[in-house]
Amino acid sequence: MSEEKKTTEQTVEETKETVKKEKKTKKDKELEALKQELDSKNDLLLRTAAEFDNYKKRTDRERASIAEFAKANVIKEILPILDNIDRAALMEDKTSAEYIKGIELIVKQLESIGGKIGIAEVAQVGDTFDPNCHEAVMHIEDENFGENVIAEVLQKGYKIGDTIIRPAMVKVAN
Repeated sequence: MSEEKKTTEQTVEETKETVKKEKKTKKDKELEALKQELDSKNDLLLRTAAEFDNYKKRTDRERASIAEFAKANVIKEILPILDNIDRAALMEDKTSAEYIKGIELIVKQLESIGGKIGIAEVAQVGDTFDPNCHEAVMHIEDENFGENVIAEVLQKGYKIGDTIIRPAMVKVAN
């Protein structure tokens, strides 16, 4: 009987070890699955980060390309005016009516191009003073104008859309 007891005890011990090994194997499988999932998520994260970096670089290149294209279009519009200025500079009699008319035409060309690209003047005499787009360089007392009204534009100001390119220098009546 003692031998039978030993065999039974050995069998019980072996069974316990087998159960422990099965539990370890199950835990190892779960651990391995979790490691694979973690590796998969890390890979996805790295790919997403690389994709975002490529997107940023591509949009920066596109933005630079668009800016260059816009500059080229504006310069293309200005070149005929520069040609006319060169012709005017070559004229000997700068007081003739022909010369003055040519300069006036050049100014009209510039204004026309400004209108095409969306440039607008900021201030006119009689407008209400706005510190966001006007720069007051002088103040006068004049009964012909109301409070904070532009009495004279000393230097024109310009804007494109809502963006002020250059504020107008004005004389303001108080």
